[in-house]
Amino acid sequence: MNVSSASMDRVEKLLRADPRLAGDEVTRPHALVVVAWRTASRPSGRGQERLVVAFAPGAVWDREREVLSALAERLADGTGLLVLVGRPRDPSLGDAADKGLAGVVSDDATAEDLYLAAHHALELLETKARAESRGRWVRRYRYELGELIHIARAMTTVRDVDRLLGLILEKSRFVTGADAGSIYILEGEKPVLRFKLTQNDSATFDSREFTMPLSDRSMAGSAALNKTTLNIPDVYRLPEAATFAFDPSFDRRTGYVTRSMLVAPLISQRDEVIGVIQLINKKREPSRKLLSVADVDAQVIPFDERSEELLGMLAAQAGVSLETAMLYEEIRRLFEGFVKASVEAIESRDPTTSGHSRRVADLTVELAKVVDAEASGPYAAASFTPEDLRELEYASLLHDFGKIGVKERVLVKAKKLYDERLELIQARFDFVRRSLEADVLARKLRLVEAGAGTDALASLDAEFSRRVADLDSAWAAISSANEPTVLSSGDFARIEAIAGESFVDMRGETRPLLDPEEVACLTVRQGSLTPVEFDEIRSHVSHTFRFLSQIPWGKSLRRVPSIAGAHHERLNGTGYPNRLHAEAIPVQSKMMSVADIYDALTASDRPYKKAVPLERAIDILNYSVKDGHLDGELVRIFREARIWERARQ
Repeated sequence: MNVSSASMDRVEKLLRADPRLAGDEVTRPHALVVVAWRTASRPSGRGQERLVVAFAPGAVWDREREVLSALAERLADGTGLLVLVGRPRDPSLGDAADKGLAGVVSDDATAEDLYLAAHHALELLETKARAESRGRWVRRYRYELGELIHIARAMTTVRDVDRLLGLILEKSRFVTGADAGSIYILEGEKPVLRFKLTQNDSATFDSREFTMPLSDRSMAGSAALNKTTLNIPDVYRLPEAATFAFDPSFDRRTGYVTRSMLVAPLISQRDEVIGVIQLINKKREPSRKLLSVADVDAQVIPFDERSEELLGMLAAQAGVSLETAMLYEEIRRLFEGFVKASVEAIESRDPTTSGHSRRVADLTVELAKVVDAEASGPYAAASFTPEDLRELEYASLLHDFGKIGVKERVLVKAKKLYDERLELIQARFDFVRRSLEADVLARKLRLVEAGAGTDALASLDAEFSRRVADLDSAWAAISSANEPTVLSSGDFARIEAIAGESFVDMRGETRPLLDPEEVACLTVRQGSLTPVEFDEIRSHVSHTFRFLSQIPWGKSLRRVPSIAGAHHERLNGTGYPNRLHAEAIPVQSKMMSVADIYDALTASDRPYKKAVPLERAIDILNYSVKDGHLDGELVRIFREARIWERARQ
C-alpha cells in the first residue's frame, strides 16, 4: 500500500506541475486518490457544473474500491471518470464502463501520459455533458413548444373575454413558473387601465375591478405606453432612472411579499396595446407556496431570459386572441342591440302585446334547460349547449318579426269592425233615425192640414217610437256582435235579419242597413278577424322566415330562421305555414309553441280578450295536446317544472 501511496504522490506532483492543467484544480482527497476538477459552463448558457477525473492505483480496482465512495455518485451520474495507474489483476476489467473507468496508464506514466489521460477524460465529460444538455434542451423545447401550441389552441376556442383573460394569466404563470399575476385591459376613448383579475397560488384574498390612469408612473402603464417588457428582479429595489414606482400597500394589507416581477403588454394585430399582463415572483420550485419571508428568500428568483421569451410568445398569441374575443363581444353586443331594436319595432306596432317576445324567449329557454336535464323519456338524449340556447333565445325573440309585413290595422284590430266602419254604420243608423223623424213630422203636418184628430197623431207617435226602438235594438245587436266573442246561431240570425232591412239614402237609392262586408265581419265566429284578415296575420310566420333568412347568422345561429318559422306548426300537420308534421318540426319550435300559447293566454288583459287564469291556461295546453297540436311530453315538463316560475327568477 505504501508503494501505491508513493506512486500517487508522483501523480499528484506531475499533474500540479503541468501548465496545461493550470485552469483546473488538483486535489488529494485520499492517500490513494488524486483528483482533477474542471468547472465548465453548461451548453445552454445557464450556470456552470463541476467535472472531475480521479486517478487511483490499479490495485484499488481489485480490492479497495471503497476509497472511491466519495466520488461514486459522480462516477454514476456521468460528471466524473476514473483513470487507473497500473493495470489491475483482472485483465478484462469487468464492468469498467459502468463504473466510470476512462482508461489505464502504467505505473511509471510520464507527465505527458498523465496529461493526455486527464485531458481526454475531461474532454469526454464535457462532450457528454453537452450532448445531455442538448438533449434536455431539445426535450424542454419540445415540451414548451407543445405547451405553447396547446395554449394557443385553447385561447383560440374561448370567446368569452373574462374566461379568456383568466386563461391567459393562468398559462402565462404556468410557462414562467410565476407564483402570482394580474391582468389589465385598456378601455375608453381616453384610455385607462382596468384591473380585471388576479391569481395567486400562495394567498387568498378578495379583489374587485378598478381603473387607474394610463401613465408611466405605474409598471403596467409604463409597459403599455412604451410597448416593452419590464423585468424587475426586486420591486423594492428599482433602478434610480425608473419612472414608475411600486405600491407596497397590497403587501402590507395581505402579508404577501412581492419581489420579482415581469410585465408585458398585450398587443393586437393592429399594433395597438389592448392589455397588460403582470407576473409576480418566479419560483425555483413552482409547486412550493410562499407563506413567509423565508419562503420568498429561498424560492423567489428573478425572471430569466427564457421566461421573457416564453411570455413574449404567449403574449403575442394572447393579444391576438384577446382582440378577437373583444371584437366578437362587440359584435355580439351589436347584434343583441339589433335584436332588441327589432323586437321593440315589432311591439311598437302593437303596444298591447308589449313584452310578449321577451317572455316567450325566457319561457322557451328555461324549458330547454329542463329538457336538457331530462334523464329518461323521449327527450333523455336531448342536449342544448350554451350556443344552442343563445340560438333558441334569438329565434324566440324574433318569432313574430314577420308582423312588420302585416298591415297595422289588421295587426291591432281589437273589434270585428274597424272603428271607421263602425262609425259609418252609426252614421247610417242616425240618418235612418232622422229620416224616420222627418217622415213622421211630414205625415203629422198633412194630418193637421186635413183636420185629423189627436188619435191619429198619437198613432203616428206610437209608430215612430216602435220603429226607433227597433232601430236601437238593431244597433245594440250590432254593438254586441262587434265584440270578439264566440257567437250563437241566434246572434248570426239577428245580424242577417238586420242586413235584410233597407233605407233610402239622400239620392233616393234603396240601400241595406248592413252591406255584405260588414255582415261578414260581424258574423265571425271567434276572435275579431275575418278569414282574409286571419290569413294575413298568419302570413307573419312566412314573413318571419323570409326576413330572417336574409340575415347572415353564421354557423352557430344558422337555424334561427327555421326555428322561428315553425312555431305555429302543429304536430298533426294542420298548422301553418307549411303544414309540417311532428317529425319535421324542430324540437326548439315545439318548445316555443308551448311558451307562445301559454303567454298569449296568460298575458295581461288585451282589448280583445281577458287574461286567462293559470289553471285554465294549463288546461288549454292539455286540450291542445289531445287535439294533436302540441307535444304532450313538452307540455308535461312545462307543467311539472313550473317553467313560468323559473322564467320570472
